[in-house]
Amino acid sequence: MAATLPDDLRADVQTLWDYHDMRHALRPADVGIGLGSHDLGVATFAAKLFHAGMFPLIVFTGANAPTTLERFPCGEAVHYREHALELGVPDDAILVEPEARNTGDNITLTRVLLETRSISAESVILISRPYQQRRAFATCKKLWPEVDVICASRPLPLDEYIKSIGDVDRVINMLVGDTQRITVHAERGFAVPQEVPTEVDRAYGRLVKAGYQERLLD
Repeated sequence: MAATLPDDLRADVQTLWDYHDMRHALRPADVGIGLGSHDLGVATFAAKLFHAGMFPLIVFTGANAPTTLERFPCGEAVHYREHALELGVPDDAILVEPEARNTGDNITLTRVLLETRSISAESVILISRPYQQRRAFATCKKLWPEVDVICASRPLPLDEYIKSIGDVDRVINMLVGDTQRITVHAERGFAVPQEVPTEVDRAYGRLVKAGYQERLLD
């Protein structure tokens, strides 16, 4: 698995990377929501924000995708919790939502969990992989429109993030797939519409033609 971004793809990959970064300014919120995935760095950053006083409660949400079953056999949210505990987050500051299988589930089931615990959340920080920020934001605005939502990810440059994952093709495929989902999910009613600038659409098209199609929807 290559961990270095090829020079001929760099500009297009960087364009998509920059597009998905919502560049939200962090401010304290009622709840931090760590969206499950293959990237344990989500839990790392959630713990860091907790210790910085950004929220008093973390919800980790996620079951498994085919790509995470081997790494997180007990479920993404369960392993995120274990990692956060190792980083000093108190057990009573963590809730686990272990059933979500997509971003819509992450939002909906977390909201239900909080409501069943009579926990009021007027504001949330969604903590995700860097390239999931825009999709998570659009999904949350559709399914939980009244909440004040901030998106956050580990503040890593593209090359450092690829190095942390160790698989450049995986990162590019995920970026391409998430870019497609911005349009498709809005068309299917799963998310609010987001503008896709021409340069983003062209970069996406070139990467699809270059063979990065593993995460594309039919």
